[in-house]
Amino acid sequence: MTDVKTRIGDTVAANDVVLFMKGTKSMPQCGFSSRVAGVLNYMGVEFLDVNVLADEGVRQGIKEFSDWPTIPQLYVKGEFVGGCDIITEMTLSGELDTLFEQSGVAYDKDAADKIREANA
Repeated sequence: MTDVKTRIGDTVAANDVVLFMKGTKSMPQCGFSSRVAGVLNYMGVEFLDVNVLADEGVRQGIKEFSDWPTIPQLYVKGEFVGGCDIITEMTLSGELDTLFEQSGVAYDKDAADKIREANA
């Protein structure tokens, strides 16, 4: 498990935005992963998708790495942000915009506003 945690840590450190998810950003394999990937894709955020279904070690290891029991899991600039419910709330409140701005992560502000308008 130490090797898996090292790989996860290296992946998170080497990429500004990482989404550990079931499936891929172009073909999510669960509704929660689809929602978070959809938000990031719609907002034009460049992110690395890690398909936990392709590696059982990573699927279990990410839960221990973050001390978070569910997938998907979003990391921004090496920090764990949260899962589907947290990302949804942050998107609707504008907190995700703030996090991206403070972290220097490019995103489409107009797209973020459209998400909020559609869910108002």
